[in-house]
Amino acid sequence: MRRIAIAARGDWQAQAEALGFRFHTIDGATYWDESAYYAFTLRQVEDDLEQPSQDLHDMAMALVDEVVGSEELLDRLHIPHAYRGWIADSWRSGEPHLYGRLDLAYDGTGPAKLLELNYDTPTSLYESAYFQWLWLEQQAAAGALPAGSDQFNAIQEHLVEAFAVLAKAQRIGARVHFAAVRDSEEDQATVLYLRDCAHQAGIDTALVAIEDIGLSAEGWFTDGDDAVIRTLFKLYPLEFMMEEAFGPHLAGSGMQLLEPPWKAILSNKGVLPLLWERHRGHPNLLEAHFDATRAAPLRPGFVRKPLFSREGANIEVATADGERFGTPGPYGDGPTIVQAYHPLPCMDGHYPLVGSWIVADRASGIGLREDATRITQDTSRFVPHAIVG
Repeated sequence: MRRIAIAARGDWQAQAEALGFRFHTIDGATYWDESAYYAFTLRQVEDDLEQPSQDLHDMAMALVDEVVGSEELLDRLHIPHAYRGWIADSWRSGEPHLYGRLDLAYDGTGPAKLLELNYDTPTSLYESAYFQWLWLEQQAAAGALPAGSDQFNAIQEHLVEAFAVLAKAQRIGARVHFAAVRDSEEDQATVLYLRDCAHQAGIDTALVAIEDIGLSAEGWFTDGDDAVIRTLFKLYPLEFMMEEAFGPHLAGSGMQLLEPPWKAILSNKGVLPLLWERHRGHPNLLEAHFDATRAAPLRPGFVRKPLFSREGANIEVATADGERFGTPGPYGDGPTIVQAYHPLPCMDGHYPLVGSWIVADRASGIGLREDATRITQDTSRFVPHAIVG
């Protein structure tokens, strides 16, 4: 694994704008960065990223089956009592899911380490699935990449296939509504991309802002035109939905969610200590414990994370040599876990994080984010990758 400088395409910004990728620059700072790329060998991808990602996903799915049947485990995850039956029923009835992302620390030489799972509202999807593939094709055609360069990226292919399979089996409604917060440019672009994948699979769709979803007198959730929402893909956290005024109506509304209610388990960082308890010493796991039950911090270093947090917020790090640093955020009052500190590699002053995508239970591709600091946040840059050997 190497970070290699490369000349950017001269018209990449115009292409991004034309394709709706308008958050390529955020608050004047670069988000999409093609001044370099991360180069992997095929062995690194297949042995160190693809297969471990599949194994970790399978372990996580087995954990869901255990958690929904255990009040003790649901307590440890702080799942609200009012929603436990709804979550368990969604799992036991086989409600389908679409995709998720594993965040991995990997330097090209050792086992990739799972830092966390993003299985409810993962972002950086469009950049991973489409725009970096377009970059690869165009840079390869221009001779800027080594001959025969490839990419670990079947994300879009698998998304379209997954939508088609669900539609053919009638496991989703005849129309799928796609929703995100109205003023979030990144989230809106992500749901538009997923909506396009659904269109490619022949599915009828509609777009609605989260703020415009209403509740009819009969208990149906509706869109801005008062049409009943049968299946809703929502890029909006399940824990937020459960806390809001309409939350108590979710279970009885008849509305199907993508991602399904049982993803509330895998979007909870409490799965990290639960996985460690069941697979202690696994090469791709880091030691982790619920903070409230841990007598002393992990040594020789630890990371403290809220059970419910996003985009690298409210992270506290203590390194082996006594250095301490962290990030602010809105999630500081809730329960936490502690995880063994495993630093991201530093390459030319940049700290890359590998996001490994799972689509319909298959490891499907990767996207890399990098930062000048050791904590990946919402402002961290996206850098493309290529398989070059």
